[in-house]
Amino acid sequence: MRVALFTETFLPKVDGIVNTLTHLLDHLEMRGHEALLFAPQGSAKRYGRTRVIEVPAFSFPGYGELRLGYPWHRGFVPARLEGFDPDVVHLLGPVATGLVGLRHARRMGLQIVSSFHTDIPGFARQWGLGGLSPALWRALRWVHNKTDITLAPSMTTADELVEAGFDNVGIWSRGVDTALFNPGRRSAEWRERLTDGNPHSPLLLYAGRLSPEKRVSWIRRALESLPTFRLAVVGDGPARAELEATLPRERTVFTGWLEGEDLASAYASADAFVFPGANETFGNVVLEAMASGLPVIAPDRGGLLDFVEDGATGVLFDSEDPAALARAVLRLAQDEALWQRLRRRSREVALSRSWPDALDDLIESYYQAAEIGEMRQATFRRAA
Repeated sequence: MRVALFTETFLPKVDGIVNTLTHLLDHLEMRGHEALLFAPQGSAKRYGRTRVIEVPAFSFPGYGELRLGYPWHRGFVPARLEGFDPDVVHLLGPVATGLVGLRHARRMGLQIVSSFHTDIPGFARQWGLGGLSPALWRALRWVHNKTDITLAPSMTTADELVEAGFDNVGIWSRGVDTALFNPGRRSAEWRERLTDGNPHSPLLLYAGRLSPEKRVSWIRRALESLPTFRLAVVGDGPARAELEATLPRERTVFTGWLEGEDLASAYASADAFVFPGANETFGNVVLEAMASGLPVIAPDRGGLLDFVEDGATGVLFDSEDPAALARAVLRLAQDEALWQRLRRRSREVALSRSWPDALDDLIESYYQAAEIGEMRQATFRRAA
């Protein structure tokens, strides 16, 4: 099978979409499929055997590392797409570059799968732009409803999309590499580094993009309530400078982006994972933390509710109350039996969510889409 993919973000940028996409490209190659990736200008030129076609792009205002492809670009894309002759086109979180793919794929009569990754209207509210949310939902609904199926990463997100008027919504869940992310990666060296030389202090960890919608600053109240606790912040982004000024400097370590075994060791060397963001459609980092044997402290909304259950795999807090996050951390800190139970169960749940299973489900969706496309073309030929 030949799959053409259009993405809004790719390496060297690091985020949940890129993480998912690299797993997908690896899996397509392993299964013997051929892929062609269209990504914004400035992306890596190749990934494994997959060629990357760069679409002219501009930097998003206020977030320079995010580059968006010009949605009206024509140029070389049609010729490259026609030359590749894909069986199916996959638009990942179509916003700008995805519109280029949508326009040309529809003109060619190709079957189009879209996947929903980012709650942009929800993020707009977190940025103080809530008035734009209705218009953003209308725009996203218009784009996705022009594709043949929209795949949501979680049941929670799928329900929200159906309620918002999205048609033909399916599920494409995510997995986790439980060999890489596991409690055995715990390291005295990493513990020393993440606690700034205080390895016996309880250690909270956050991993992910540092931007306003992630609400990492909410963790400050928990640290004020628990003066012996320390925090490790793994990741980077436009809010880093503000967070370095806001969070207690003497008890917080910023590592920047980590990957591979370094990231796995950071997870496993902490005591609990704190994730304040309330607009996640899935939460890859949450599942990685669970695979590493960490109890999760998370909001009571979003896609992560598919696998984070209060008192079973994590402690949930009221998503609109910063003080509730602090109380959730305190609840876990005061209950050793709960902490141990959550550690065991988190790992068990993560073991049931493999990347090969999740990606094979996606490939099955590709096959179904391609079959529908072939039937449509056959009907068209008979009618002609």
